Amino acid sequence: MDAKIVLLPGDGIGPEVVAEGQKALNAVARKFEHRFTFETCLIGGCAIDATGSALPDATTAACKSSQAVLLGAVGGPKWDDPRAKTRPEAGLLKIRKELQLFANVRPVKAYDVLVDASPLKREIVEGVDILFFRELTGGIYFGESGRRPHPSGEEAFNTMIYNTAEIERITRMAARAAQGRRKKLTQVDKANVLEVSRLWREVSQRIVRDEFPDVQYEVLLVDAMAMHLISKPRSFDVIVTENLFGDILTDEGAMLPGSMGMLPSASLGSSGPGLYEPIHGSAPDIAGKGIANPLATILAAAMLLRHSLALESEARAIEAAVDNVLNAGHRTVDIAAGAKSVSTSEMGSLVVAQLEM
Repeated sequence: MDAKIVLLPGDGIGPEVVAEGQKALNAVARKFEHRFTFETCLIGGCAIDATGSALPDATTAACKSSQAVLLGAVGGPKWDDPRAKTRPEAGLLKIRKELQLFANVRPVKAYDVLVDASPLKREIVEGVDILFFRELTGGIYFGESGRRPHPSGEEAFNTMIYNTAEIERITRMAARAAQGRRKKLTQVDKANVLEVSRLWREVSQRIVRDEFPDVQYEVLLVDAMAMHLISKPRSFDVIVTENLFGDILTDEGAMLPGSMGMLPSASLGSSGPGLYEPIHGSAPDIAGKGIANPLATILAAAMLLRHSLALESEARAIEAAVDNVLNAGHRTVDIAAGAKSVSTSEMGSLVVAQLEM
């Protein structure tokens, strides 16, 4: 297979972890006789510094002409001024819109050998395997927003908005995934307060009832979900929710396996390239130190192979390599629990060595 992959290293530790993801993809290409070509483009704070835009037009064009996109992270203290004309995160929101990526897929898996790295008790975390579907292009992040005069000075507003079609497509995608897993789907909302959530509940219930009768369906309020996610996470299989709730819950879920450095994600649409990234941020406090965990990005590269290039065997090869490296006792500092650790590049090289066996 010939495939063009765009790399968006971004800010902070982004360039460090994306380099290791590229190493893994190159190893796959050698082993399975594919040809991957890479183009590196700007996004986020580094793009603002270079061009004044968090997502330059050249980056958008390159992504649209690719088969897949591998992203690092965006943002950092340098660009945190709330009065700034543009912020790094604007680039991330815009690329999702430009590529029409409406579904963010985040697996949360507790690795047996890392269970003790979790802040939660072993008996709670062991065996956790959850797949989150977060709607990505609607909701409060994309609704009307602004500021206006108020007797006290100013008031600010953000509007949460969804339509039937947006809810239907993400629900269908999540329900199909549930059919291939344990056939259980949990929809999370705030229907006791929000009209938007009441529409979510009506539409998702209808879709599952009429089109996926073999899937067990339940609904939970988001505050209850936040509690259950850390008290009984093994009871969940596939979870679907709107943008804001998904953003928060998936970061909470990241603590189940003990580190955000272990969790990849895929942002998918109906057609065109997918966007793959670790769920962690730019971590400016450790940027340049060579200690960031690259495994989430390497596992995101596996998702890239599976979802955008339909290379299932190759995706499984990366996942098996990661398993073997962890089972051999290798750890970056975030999952080492005080024991000896390896660097970012060393961890990437260990995965490549496993792939080449």
